[in-house]
Amino acid sequence: MHPYLVGFAALAMTGAALMGVAGIVTGWVPPWLRRRVVRPTLWGYGSVVGVAGMSLFMFIGPFRGPDLDMAPYAMTGMAVFFAGLVLQILSQRPGRPSVPARR
Repeated sequence: MHPYLVGFAALAMTGAALMGVAGIVTGWVPPWLRRRVVRPTLWGYGSVVGVAGMSLFMFIGPFRGPDLDMAPYAMTGMAVFFAGLVLQILSQRPGRPSVPARR
């Protein structure tokens, strides 16, 4: 059963990373988020950072086994995931208006 879980997690993380890259490159956002996301590029960066953190957490932490030596790396992955989540939350808020430069 373990290989199936790892395979499904890898597939899910790859799909989420591809959506993030599409958001960065083209500004595409999944249909269920289009109403809320104001800055799709920032959403894409948040998605990619979040996927990297969650992958680090999953594949070094719970999917690797009960190895306590890897716990700091797994928790670092969780912190990176939360940083990506913050970026995705910020993408739902309008940015600051551009102020013309003073002369």
